[in-house]
Amino acid sequence: MTKILVVDDETSIVTLLEYNIKKAGYEVITAFDGAEGYERAVSEQPDLIVLDLMLPKMDGIEVTKKLRQSKVDVPILMLTAKDEELDKIIGLELGADDYLTKPFSPREVLARIKAILRRAAKGDQFDKEASGSGEENKLVIGELEILPESYQAFLRGKALELTPKEFELLLYLAKHRGKVFSRDQLLDTVWNYDYIGETRIVDVHVSHLRDKIETDTKQPQYIKTVRGFGYKMESAKE
Repeated sequence: MTKILVVDDETSIVTLLEYNIKKAGYEVITAFDGAEGYERAVSEQPDLIVLDLMLPKMDGIEVTKKLRQSKVDVPILMLTAKDEELDKIIGLELGADDYLTKPFSPREVLARIKAILRRAAKGDQFDKEASGSGEENKLVIGELEILPESYQAFLRGKALELTPKEFELLLYLAKHRGKVFSRDQLLDTVWNYDYIGETRIVDVHVSHLRDKIETDTKQPQYIKTVRGFGYKMESAKE
């Protein structure tokens, strides 16, 4: 059974999430502060973590940072308050897969959980196919080299440190090189969201990707902005 760790210091929120997530067919474990959440994430090895940003002992950003430094790649859905925009961005850049603003409905939480788990399942399938194929196809664009099955990317021969979602966004744009995508289209295809309104998450990931692959982020050569619409991938050699 898929195991989900819920970390929040508000008992009412933990109770609400635990009830609805269990009702949806998942196993649920809980923690009420960041230190306990980190320990349970390491010891219990959940399939996904629902993590509050503001926690005692260790906040959600520190938990995320510590998990990623420990090479624990479990998907993280971060819960934030409306006035914590900067913290949302920092959390995403450190490796959280998504965020959800309080107050939220249980139905919305479950929709996000299912979307994240679908993406994780795709990654597992890539790994299985790679282990049986012996040789994987790679995408080469300019000085970028992307290995889809092993979830690796290189720039000028040097491995890029990408979060799972950064890699999936880079891969999707690379596979559709030259095609322009709106933020809503990327949200729907890369994040598997079928509703509008959270396009800021796309901008954050594009910005962070540019920091890692572009020589000049103000004049990007790979991921270009199409004003008034969205983004597209081009070759730096063009």
